[in-house]
Amino acid sequence: MKDFFKYVLATVVGFIIVMVVGSFLTIGVISVIVAAAGPKEVVLKDNSMLRLDLDGQIVDRAANDPFANLNLPGMQGTNKIGLSDIISAIDKAADDDRIKGIYLRIDQVMGSFAVCEEIRNALKDFKEESGKFVYAYSENYSQNAYYLSSVADKVFINTEGMLSFSGLASYHSFYKNALEKLGVEMQIIRHGKFKAAVEPFMLEEMSPENRKQIEVYIGSIWNTVLEDIANSRNVSVEELNKIADQNISFEPTYKLKALNLVDSVLYTDQVGDFLRSSCGLGENDDLRFHSISDMKNVVATKIHKGLARDKIAVVYAAGEIVMQGGSPFDQEMIVGGSLAAEISKARKDSSIKAIVLRVNSPGGSALASDLIWREVKLASETKPVVVSMGGLAASGGYYIACAADTIVANPSTLTGSIGVFGMIPNTQELFEDKLGINNEVVKTNDLSDLPSITRPLTKLERDKMQQMVENVYSTFVQHVADGRGMSFEEVDAIGQGRVWTGANAKEIGLVDVLGDLGDAIDIAKEMSGVEAYRIVEYPTKKDPIQIFLENFTSKLKHKVISNEFGAASKHYYALKSIMNRNGVMARLPYDVSAQ
Repeated sequence: MKDFFKYVLATVVGFIIVMVVGSFLTIGVISVIVAAAGPKEVVLKDNSMLRLDLDGQIVDRAANDPFANLNLPGMQGTNKIGLSDIISAIDKAADDDRIKGIYLRIDQVMGSFAVCEEIRNALKDFKEESGKFVYAYSENYSQNAYYLSSVADKVFINTEGMLSFSGLASYHSFYKNALEKLGVEMQIIRHGKFKAAVEPFMLEEMSPENRKQIEVYIGSIWNTVLEDIANSRNVSVEELNKIADQNISFEPTYKLKALNLVDSVLYTDQVGDFLRSSCGLGENDDLRFHSISDMKNVVATKIHKGLARDKIAVVYAAGEIVMQGGSPFDQEMIVGGSLAAEISKARKDSSIKAIVLRVNSPGGSALASDLIWREVKLASETKPVVVSMGGLAASGGYYIACAADTIVANPSTLTGSIGVFGMIPNTQELFEDKLGINNEVVKTNDLSDLPSITRPLTKLERDKMQQMVENVYSTFVQHVADGRGMSFEEVDAIGQGRVWTGANAKEIGLVDVLGDLGDAIDIAKEMSGVEAYRIVEYPTKKDPIQIFLENFTSKLKHKVISNEFGAASKHYYALKSIMNRNGVMARLPYDVSAQ
């Protein structure tokens, strides 16, 4: 017996030692990775170029997370690049004489056309203000990559390359039949004939109203794309549409040059010779490139963005709007109470003279949206509040924006979608007929089990849910009417859940100015009357180790699902997302895309 306890004690002590040593090793490895990923002094080279690869998903602001781009064996991850970092790198390159120009090496852009538009405008400003060159080269231009690259002084393509240019198509999936096979009925309560977020769960095909709004907004986006390319390439919009009708992806490159879509057909080494000449380098000199990461650690030279006391706060609101945080799928989320607290902090800080709310959201919880709206309204009563819309600022995303003094959107932004809905799954058939599970309930009052997912709604219950949806919609419309100086009837007429582009939204009064984040900051500066100022960003970025400890499990799960299912994983995420939501929703359709 004595030996038994001796061995048990030794085992326990050994286990504890292993755990302690393992913990120290883990912390040590994390510290080494963080240190290696931390800021390093960057000395810009003479006669160099800023190289933009954009080989990752573009988000408004990348997290301070050295593990975000960690690729595990057999599981390819996706880099995330901050749009703010891209724009900052372009601005710094314009002001530094050591950088002679920008080299675009882009095959595809993992971002919306609104994102491409912002980068494209920054490159256009770079050329006009600095007088430096912008050159683009690719073996295979995707459509949005070509749109962005067309702003360049010279557009090159590989002799055997491809260029996609065929117009936009918007893809939508419908789950009604699949849910019926599983024995699940989605019980829909909504307001807004255009509120298409629920259509995938209640219809087998697209409604006429939804088809109409999609035709309008993708047509608006395509017109913006055509006009920008036409201005840069000196090809008429009509001719570009004719080219798109032919789908030139399979045409030889000499035809692309004949159509003036590209300037030269070259091999990589020939492009290198051209770049050396443009930078004043010898034929045997190595090309000198700097990346977006390099530029992060270069101090900006613009005086008005120095260490001034006065500040302009940029508050980022990116992702689905929810009441509680914690995403199992590594997705960005806006937690209502948390973002409201960040806006409140900026409102109460006397050194902050104006607030720019950067919204990039399809919406989400109506309650969470209302919490944020309240703080935006309070802030607008004490200092200028300007909203900058990214690729999406729709439904709940518009809800949180409508109390601002000025709303700025890109022409290709998707916004509006002023409408609400609720969905309650009825899984009775799934449980009883498919799984053989019978559910019983004992209750004290008639509606104690409302809402229940194991039986259909009664007429009384559906009427009550419909009334709640109507009340939330009325509140939403009234908030927009008050914020935009419109009548309830005027907002209702352009509401009904309909999605608009930024260009369309400006015409109907939902947006004030067409522009990007930089324009919104300039407007905030003018409204506040400050001269010297500095930008402060909210929420404050978390410590890298804290991010790792909080998100490692969810990131691993996300990588596994994405690696196994690829593009089809979006259907899993859509179904999982809708099953996890509570309360009335103000949200854009779950799979809006145009490419």
